[in-house]
Amino acid sequence: MLLELRGVSRRFGGLQAVADLSMTVARSAIHGLIGPNGAGKSTVFNLITGVIPLTTGQIFFKGDRTSGLRPSEICRRGIARTFQATTLFREYTVLQNVLVAAHLAAAPGLASALFWSRAYREREQRARERGQALLDGLGLGSVAGRVAGTLPHRDQKALALAMVLATGAELVILDEPMAGLAEQEKAETTSVLRRLRGDGVTVLLVEHDMKAVMGVCDTVTVLDHGLRIAEGTPREIQTNPAVIEAYLGAEEPGA
Repeated sequence: MLLELRGVSRRFGGLQAVADLSMTVARSAIHGLIGPNGAGKSTVFNLITGVIPLTTGQIFFKGDRTSGLRPSEICRRGIARTFQATTLFREYTVLQNVLVAAHLAAAPGLASALFWSRAYREREQRARERGQALLDGLGLGSVAGRVAGTLPHRDQKALALAMVLATGAELVILDEPMAGLAEQEKAETTSVLRRLRGDGVTVLLVEHDMKAVMGVCDTVTVLDHGLRIAEGTPREIQTNPAVIEAYLGAEEPGA
């Protein structure tokens, strides 16, 4: 397994946001994390990426414990994420955003950068070439020189994904990648996720579009009030009584 959560809990004062959650994410898979509003999904993402500390439990990535590490160190080990609200350097160009993300994961030495050494120049050139290739693969190649804040919503979502991939992440964590997209744009995003899986990248996602989740995920974990109530294939989740009950009054899985 690539990622393992063992008895993970998080309490905010008197609120138990996540309770004794154990979960594994397989390599080169698309794993969905779903549940009603307030189920604890975003809290789980924040725990995995070190944005907030665990109350109890442990998290392991590639067999090594990552719980307790700073978010920057977790990123360097191969876990990167997007957020519900797309976070970009809005005044930078599209390509500059990707290069910043690449440098966050592998910052060059200060002396090398200051003196513009040959090794530094070569590394910069490779980063630019890889960044352009990432943008081309996500349909953003033609807008590489455009200021990021002027992009339409779909392209900003794609750029956020490109930034995550630029870090070299083995595990990509996506928070509502389909939010605000038209049906055709959702189909394009689904194709991108499948291509990532084919390239060996593991995807863990939170998404409220149940049609998209059931159509793209290999495994789905369901949370309700911080508790794991079900886990299985999309077909198993769609017919699980506990899941259907949790979604009463909301869109049923697969609807």
